[in-house]
Amino acid sequence: MTSPGPRWHASGVARYDDDARAPGLPEPDPVAPDPSAPGDSAPGDSAPDPSAPDPSAPGDSEPGFSVPGFSVPGGDFGLRLQQLAHLTADLAAADTIEAVVEVAVTRVAAAVRAVAVTLRLREDELLTLVGAQGVSAAQAERLSSVSVTDQTPMSEAARTGAPVLANDLHEIEARYPELRGELAEGRSVVCLPLLAGQKPLGVMALSFEQRWLPGPRELDFLTTFSDACAQAIRRIHAMQVAEERAVQLAFLAEASDELTRSLDYPATLRRVARLAVRALADWCAVDILADGELNTLAVEHVDPAKVAWAKELQERYPSDPHAPTGPPNVVRTGVSELIAEITDEMLVAGARDEEHLRLARELNLRSALVVPLVARGRTLGAITLVRAETDRAYSSADLAVAEDLGRRAGVAIDNAQLYSQTQDVALQLQRAVLPDRLDRLPGWQVAAYYSPGGHADVGGDFYDAVPLGDGRLAVFIGDVMGHGVAAAAAMAHIRAAVRAYLSVDPDPSKVAGKLDMMFARLQMSQLVSLAYGVLDQAAGELSLVCAGHHPPLLVAPDGSSRFAVAQPQRILGVGPDVRTATTWQLVPGSILLLYTDGLIERRTEGLDVGQQRLAEAASRLVAGALPAALDRLVAALHDPVGADDVTAIAVRIPGPVNRTGGAARA
Repeated sequence: MTSPGPRWHASGVARYDDDARAPGLPEPDPVAPDPSAPGDSAPGDSAPDPSAPDPSAPGDSEPGFSVPGFSVPGGDFGLRLQQLAHLTADLAAADTIEAVVEVAVTRVAAAVRAVAVTLRLREDELLTLVGAQGVSAAQAERLSSVSVTDQTPMSEAARTGAPVLANDLHEIEARYPELRGELAEGRSVVCLPLLAGQKPLGVMALSFEQRWLPGPRELDFLTTFSDACAQAIRRIHAMQVAEERAVQLAFLAEASDELTRSLDYPATLRRVARLAVRALADWCAVDILADGELNTLAVEHVDPAKVAWAKELQERYPSDPHAPTGPPNVVRTGVSELIAEITDEMLVAGARDEEHLRLARELNLRSALVVPLVARGRTLGAITLVRAETDRAYSSADLAVAEDLGRRAGVAIDNAQLYSQTQDVALQLQRAVLPDRLDRLPGWQVAAYYSPGGHADVGGDFYDAVPLGDGRLAVFIGDVMGHGVAAAAAMAHIRAAVRAYLSVDPDPSKVAGKLDMMFARLQMSQLVSLAYGVLDQAAGELSLVCAGHHPPLLVAPDGSSRFAVAQPQRILGVGPDVRTATTWQLVPGSILLLYTDGLIERRTEGLDVGQQRLAEAASRLVAGALPAALDRLVAALHDPVGADDVTAIAVRIPGPVNRTGGAARA
C-alpha cells in the first residue's frame, strides 16, 4: 500500500492527501522543473562531477558541509536516490527488527543528511520507539511511547496513514503542544507512515536543518522507502509469529503428554509450569480451588532464586480472595484476563504498603495472562503467566494458547479427581471387608500384610483366617482379576461367600465346589484365584485346595521350606472342576505362608525365579514375632516398582518347636 499523493508547503504544517496541491500555486510543468520546490534540484545546479565524493556516505562529508536533503552542492539527486535504492534492497534481506533499525535509522540518516531519525512501531494504540539517531537519551525516554491519539505529528501520520511535513516551529508547537521544547529552531519534521496494509505498522520520523522539506520527487522516493520498511517489518513479524506459534504448539503437545501421563495432577501441573516458563512466560503460577479456598500449587521461574523470593513475597502478602482482578476473580467468573501492560499505577493500586510496592516493582512485571482451569462447566483453578524479562506484551493470540492450556489442564485435574474419588470408594470398600485384627485369634499366631500396588487402582486381593472352634483354623487368600471398584466389589462378594460356605462345612473340597456352583448359577464373569486350607492343630495337618493360585509355602522351624504343591485345579470362573484337597503333615512351630502374585512376580522374570527367591528368603519368618517377621520378608522380596498389590498371610502352628520336617499325602 502506497501513501496518498503529495502536496507540499514551503512553510507551516502540511499533511499530504490525494490529488491535492498548495493553494494558489499553479499546476507544475510536467517537463520543466519547479524552481520553487524546496529540496528538489537547486537552481543553477550543473551536471554532477562523477569524481566528486558522495557527501551522503557515512564518514565522507567534507569539513563544514551541512546542507541537508538530497540536493547538495557538488552532489547529485540521482546519486542520493541510488543510495536510498541500495538501502531499500538491504531491507529486503533484513531478518530482524534490529537489522531494519540499522538500515532505516542509522544509514538513512547519513544518506539524506537528516539530523535526527526515529522509528516507531505500533502496538495496539501505542507507538513505541525502537530506534533513534540524533536524539538525546532524555528525549528518547520522554517520547519512548506515544499514543496514536496524542497531538504529535507521529500520531497524526499513524492515524491518517498520510505523510505529515512541518517546518515552522511556532506553527508546529501550536498544532502539537506535546512537542513544545522538543524541537530546535530551524528544524523541520517529516513523518512517514509505515504502510503494509490498511493499518500503519508504525511511523518513521526525520528532522532536517534549515527548515528543509522534501519536494514531490524526493517525498515519493522517501515514502517508497518507508513502505519497504513496512514490508520488511511485516515479513519479520510474520516469521516471528510463525516461530512463536511453532514453539507454543510444541509446548501444548508436550504439556498434553505430561497431563495424560499421570493421575498425580499436583506433580504434573508443577512439571507443566516448568515447561511454560520455557515457552510462554518468564513466570508461571498455578492456583487450585480446594474446599472453597484458592491454594497456590506451583510457582516457577527459570531462576530458582527468584522462585524462592516470589514465594516469600506471597507468604508475607497473601492474595486477597475477594480481589477484583487476578486468579481470585478469574476463578469466580471463569473469564480470562489479558493485561497487555502492567503499569506502575496497577502496582500502586495493588500494594498493601510501601514495602510491598517496592518488592513488586523489583519483580519488573511487564505483561500478564490469567486463564481459568475449566472442565465440565466448572472452574477448578487458574494459571497465571507473566512476562518480566521478555519485553514483548501478551496478545490475543497468546491468550488463545493459554486458554487452550487451561482447558487441557482442567480436564486432567477433573479426570484425576474423579479417578481419586473412585479409588477412594474402592479402597474404603476393600478396607471394610478385609479382616481388621488377625493377631488376636485365641490359640493361633497369625500375621497378615497388605499393600496396594504402584498403580492408582485398588486391586482385588482378599484374605482371612476364621477359627472353627475345635482346634482348627480355616485360612484362605485369593485374587480377583482386575482393579478398581468392580474388582473390590467382587472381592467382597467372594470373601463373604467363602466365609458363609465354611461356616456350614469347612472342608476345602466342599467350599471350592460350592463356589463353582455359585459362579455357574449367578453367571459371574470375574476370574478369581483361591488358596483355601484348614489347619488342624491336634492332628498337625493342613488340608488344602488351590484353584489356580500360587502354592503356599511351608516353612519348617529350622528355616527350610517347601511349596505345598496341590493337585492343579482351574481358576474360579472358567467352569467347575473336580475339587480334591491335598493334605500336608506339619509339626509345631512350622509356618504356613499364603501370598498373591505381587510378592513374587517381576516383569522380566519367570514365576519359578520369584518362587525360588521366596523360598530362599523364607527363613526370615522363623525368628521373632510373626507380624514383624512377615514385614521383614515382604521388605526383602517386594519390587518397589511393581504394579500389583502385595498380600500375604502367615500362620505359625502352635506347640513346642520340633526340628523334623513335614510330608504330604493326597
